[in-house]
Amino acid sequence: MLKRILLFLVINFSALAIGGFFTKAGVNSDWYANANKAPWTPPGYMFGIAWSTIMICFAIYMASIYPKYENKKTLITLFAIQWILNVSWNPIFFYFHQTVLGLFTIIALTVIVGIFLFKNYGLLKLKSLWIAPYFLWLLIATSLNAYIVFMN
Repeated sequence: MLKRILLFLVINFSALAIGGFFTKAGVNSDWYANANKAPWTPPGYMFGIAWSTIMICFAIYMASIYPKYENKKTLITLFAIQWILNVSWNPIFFYFHQTVLGLFTIIALTVIVGIFLFKNYGLLKLKSLWIAPYFLWLLIATSLNAYIVFMN
């Protein structure tokens, strides 16, 4: 189990590192500074804390579900799609300023994480809660992205 957790931690945090490269430049840009942002937008430091916590929890979730999931190919495919959507949102939104495409991307990511959470509850029972912070954060992030789409 520990080896699987470490593997998923490396994969998850590589996504954060790649995404962070685009996020840092975007957050400090005039475009983002001048955008109308949702009043419930958390302070900047919260994003690093939230994403680090989420990726640790998600690694535990993936390490827990992997041995129980019958179709490993489907599981890894869903995980890979989730990873690609997670990483791609940052340049789409912050680098290319494509807020509508970013919204569709984050909605797709939220759906995938929702599938992990709700479809696999029967396999993991309460261990499914390891992915709940990811799902809840994505709901908030989707609302923040949508606010920027509709208010700018």
